Amino acid sequence: MEIIKGIIDRFEEDIAVVEVNGEPQDFKKSIFPENAKPGDFVEIKDEQATILKDETEKRRKEIEKLMEELWED
Repeated sequence: MEIIKGIIDRFEEDIAVVEVNGEPQDFKKSIFPENAKPGDFVEIKDEQATILKDETEKRRKEIEKLMEELWED
């Protein structure tokens, strides 16, 4: 079984658009947990998506740090 990892970009009706290796891919929204949201890092395996909470939090902290550095005087 192939395991796909990516970041949820957005939801469009019954489709979830996930960025995988820099390219958008469409998946059925129904395979994602109800609490999934754009920006979450996910693993998709066997028609089931799982939110990788640790990886999501790590990426959010990296982005916050970059934003702080960008806005420093």
